Amino acid sequence: MIFFRKSILNRVFVYFVLFGFLLTAGAFTLYSVQWQQVSLWIFIGSLFVFLLYFILVYLYEIVRPLKIILDEMKALLAGKKYRRIYTNRIDEIGIIAHFFNEVTRSFEKVSLDIKEGKRMLNELEIASQIQKAILPPQNPKVPGLDVDAKTRPAAELGGDNFDFITVGNNTFIYVGDVTGHGVPAAIVMTMVNTLVHTLTNVYENAYDIVVQTNKQLKTRIKSTMFMTMLMFRWSHMEQKLTYVGAGHEHLVIYRAQTGKCEVRPTGGIALGMVPDNSKLIKELPVPLDVGDVVVLYSDGLTEGRNMAGEMYGLDRLVKAVERYAAEYGSDGIVHHVSLDYSRFVENHKQDDDVTLIAMKHVGIGQEGASSMAGIDTATMTWVNDVPEVKAADPGLESPLA
Repeated sequence: MIFFRKSILNRVFVYFVLFGFLLTAGAFTLYSVQWQQVSLWIFIGSLFVFLLYFILVYLYEIVRPLKIILDEMKALLAGKKYRRIYTNRIDEIGIIAHFFNEVTRSFEKVSLDIKEGKRMLNELEIASQIQKAILPPQNPKVPGLDVDAKTRPAAELGGDNFDFITVGNNTFIYVGDVTGHGVPAAIVMTMVNTLVHTLTNVYENAYDIVVQTNKQLKTRIKSTMFMTMLMFRWSHMEQKLTYVGAGHEHLVIYRAQTGKCEVRPTGGIALGMVPDNSKLIKELPVPLDVGDVVVLYSDGLTEGRNMAGEMYGLDRLVKAVERYAAEYGSDGIVHHVSLDYSRFVENHKQDDDVTLIAMKHVGIGQEGASSMAGIDTATMTWVNDVPEVKAADPGLESPLA
């Protein structure tokens, strides 16, 4: 019985054998009796009945199920509504029907994945817009300081963060870098930004802000995530700068008097690593003369690699700052250091978020006066809601664009 059900070809073979046997038996019967006594119409009628039976079997067993499958396939190919084919057959027709069902299930899964992918891309785009809106809309106007900042995430969402918050006679400036990038890093970045904005209205020094930010952040993120930070407080009245390090990159300070950079380890421990960092961090002064420049960056800059696998490194950053700090304002320094970085990494894939900030002490009333020489500031465009100045040479463009 399984032999009979397993293959249409087997059944057709059996049907033809049976049909041949019936014809042979009929012929033998006619030969055994006087065939003249058998009506011709009876013979033809019998032959017709047998033939009709086999035609009906052929139509029901092969043609009809194949037509059903082909109709559903045509509907699938035409993008119309189709139905799955349910059958208990285990022959060739059953195999084709099963194959059709499996193919349509795969199509449906792919279609759902595409729809889900589009939904996630739309949500990522919205999240990216929200994150860009969190970044300062323009460079701040700070009495005595000329400030410029740029950032470029490695993915749709980044973990680098910076902001300028003026409260009374103080301006708080910070840069932070969350472990990794993408959605988790962006969420932590947003949390820190909200905490810092709230705490700057409560505390008047960078130390307390960093301690309280860590305290609130630690209970809200996984133990495997943390954020390095450099928090500065610039006093408008005293024209003095202090900072608190929380495991961030080195602090690069260009001294105008010597034309050389001072490189300081920032110390401290990253936010979110311990419940209480109050004994692990301290607020330190950064004495500045007019013309001195403080450069902040994330590790995406110094760890950027070229096509040979070499890292840009702190030494190259220091040399680039020393080359341009005396001649340009903060916007020119950021722009030319970006170009130097861009030429170095060439077409290598960006592996991490990149942020670069320059703060130049220009003296009260001189803010914005020391713009880039040799750069057409009329070509200023906006990237990530942070001003960017492009070089007059159209062949050169900032890598943080």
